[in-house]
Amino acid sequence: MTSITASQSPACPLWRRLIALVYDLLAVVAIVMVVGYVCQRITGGSLVTVDGHAHIAWWYQPLQAVVVSAYFIASWLRGGQTLGMRPWRIRVTRADGGKLTPAQALLRLLAAALPLLLLALAPWAGSRAALWAVAIGWAAWFGFGAIDPRRRAIHDVIARTELRRIG
Repeated sequence: MTSITASQSPACPLWRRLIALVYDLLAVVAIVMVVGYVCQRITGGSLVTVDGHAHIAWWYQPLQAVVVSAYFIASWLRGGQTLGMRPWRIRVTRADGGKLTPAQALLRLLAAALPLLLLALAPWAGSRAALWAVAIGWAAWFGFGAIDPRRRAIHDVIARTELRRIG
């Protein structure tokens, strides 16, 4: 009996990728809540101040971005899978089936996060329009996988990675 290598395993369909992303969203919400709680405890409850408008400490959002980024990068580098990818039996690999390099993982993360730059439209278009722009951007990002022969999202094309079904 011959074993199938990662580069020979079937590409991950879009629906499976999106369901795994929902699972990861739950993990990210939990991480954000824990970091928020710890920061509130450390600052004695002064992380958010209110004087007519809510003000968040300048360092809080960058800290959350670093922690969430570390979750994805560490997961991809450690075993090629996030918590959401495990139950759906998918793994991110290089195009040749090998493990991601740290540079690839970082590039994949930055490319996947690019639609978040559309939040900068909020002052001119409003928060709702900016959020819709991000959603449409990510739909295009992942939707590309529906027409790509190897089912890669745009961030996979940029980072030269692929999602493969395993097992």
